[in-house]
Amino acid sequence: MARVSVEYQDHIARVTLTRGDKMNALDDAMFQAIVAAGQEVAASDARAVVLSGEGKSFCAGLDLASFAKMGQVDPEEWLLGRSHGDTNLLQEMSLVWRRVPVPVIAALQGAVYGGGLQLALGADIRIATPDAKLSLMEMKWGLVPDLGGMITLPPLVRSDVLRLMTYTAQPIPAEQGERWGLVTQLADDPLAAALDLAKDIAGRSPSAIRAAKRLIDVAETQDRAAVLLQESRESAGLIGKPDQMEVIAAKMQGRAPTFK
Repeated sequence: MARVSVEYQDHIARVTLTRGDKMNALDDAMFQAIVAAGQEVAASDARAVVLSGEGKSFCAGLDLASFAKMGQVDPEEWLLGRSHGDTNLLQEMSLVWRRVPVPVIAALQGAVYGGGLQLALGADIRIATPDAKLSLMEMKWGLVPDLGGMITLPPLVRSDVLRLMTYTAQPIPAEQGERWGLVTQLADDPLAAALDLAKDIAGRSPSAIRAAKRLIDVAETQDRAAVLLQESRESAGLIGKPDQMEVIAAKMQGRAPTFK
């Protein structure tokens, strides 16, 4: 059974977790399928990505079979190998979306637990129903977050919030998550809101959007001199180029731009 579907329409890639009957719980096949979907979308000409889960929940985290596997394998052999640059497969499930060169918008509902939350944190933007529940669930099982969450969470939330969520595994409503910085915005229909936002982004200069994501990545991870140089480098690569000239022409002519 397919774990993930990828569809393209109007320059938007729709990536959907399709294990709704299992709350889109993560097993080996799901990890592989999510990473493959991210790699496919990264290589496409999509201008924005919407990541969602079918059914009542976005993703409830690891399934029971994955927990059973923990007792059957050497954890160091399973986890310490770096199969995708600086990550293992499990971490890449989340961080592959940071490698996608265009904005990724996650639409969240129901349970967003453990690996499901860390998957959502790999997106640029998260839109959730007010009653969605978010949790770093690993401590419930005597574990720590190990799917990239310690890369994506610290820039978003205060240290005390990070520690509270990690130490207790307590689910919080998305309304609290928005106040803490985990959720970008709330919507009764997060998928529709995500698609509307993706349409807006897809209508803007594709080269400028990609440059903006590269620039933000540098701004969040490197020092002052590197950030200032990257600002200049990205701007120099856009000024006077076809996409920017089309933006100007469209504004002058009162029409929507058409990018080639």
